[in-house]
Amino acid sequence: MDILLLASPVGTPPRKLDRIDSCPSEGFVWLDFTRGQATNWHETVERLGCGPLHEGHVRDSLNPAHPSFFDSTSNYDMVIFRGLAPDIEDDQFNTHAVALFLFDRVLVTVQPGDSRSIKAVKERLLDQNGRAPADPAALLHLLLNAMVDRFLALREPLTQQMEVWMERLLDPRRRTSKWYRVMSHRSQLRRLEVLCDEQEDALVTWRDNTRLEIAESLYVRYTDLLEHIRRVAKFARGQQHEVEGLMQLHFAALSNRTNEIMRVLTVLSAIFLPLTLVAGIYGMNFEFMPELHTRHGYFYTLGGMVLLAAALLGWFRWKKWF
Repeated sequence: MDILLLASPVGTPPRKLDRIDSCPSEGFVWLDFTRGQATNWHETVERLGCGPLHEGHVRDSLNPAHPSFFDSTSNYDMVIFRGLAPDIEDDQFNTHAVALFLFDRVLVTVQPGDSRSIKAVKERLLDQNGRAPADPAALLHLLLNAMVDRFLALREPLTQQMEVWMERLLDPRRRTSKWYRVMSHRSQLRRLEVLCDEQEDALVTWRDNTRLEIAESLYVRYTDLLEHIRRVAKFARGQQHEVEGLMQLHFAALSNRTNEIMRVLTVLSAIFLPLTLVAGIYGMNFEFMPELHTRHGYFYTLGGMVLLAAALLGWFRWKKWF
């Protein structure tokens, strides 16, 4: 567990504490628990005199797969927010749930332990880089903003992956059979869109129903945070449409290429069909075939076949069939 004391008294730089026995009389404290190492974290919070925690909320905080969600009691607000996990393999991004409990003078976070966003906010506060938050709601904004910024940064690699698939699928010299990779990429974008919708619902519900007093300036910052979430969702939807359009364009190009090949084969077949007929006629083994005894019959027949092929090819060209 990490303990940070903030704004106590107002203007004092944040500092890390080894232990805490009660809620601070000035400022507020941030308690950060690692989900797998502090399954009884609620007992520590209750000993501070913050009031009892609902059993269902404690259970939800220990669920790493819980979707973004908001709920509240008379003592605290609970916000579960899914952030981006640090491991991204084979173009697959993973997410994890971070539970945040807002009391009057305490903010509790229950996280998986490898959250880069929470780590970055801690380092920023302890290094006194920027303005320290004045209350738990302001600190909540910092944490959620750091998580959403990581999703904003995710747009660049997803765009690059889209460009790779576009180059592969529209290259007429390359054939691909790994459609599952394209569909997996589309599924990732769909997951991102659903995730953003859940984040937006949870944040809007908390902002409109919180028991805490939110300053007007902080309200504006939360509105801006919602705009960032909507921007990521809009990007995900746009990328999905591009994937669908790309697949349709690929199949249209593939069909057109197949038609071109069939046209060439049809023209060649139409040219060689009469030549095959001529060759078949003079290949019959009848005894009385006058042309077989003509001195220059071979050259006449061969020349006639060449002229016939040239005439057919010219006619196809004139008709713009080839």
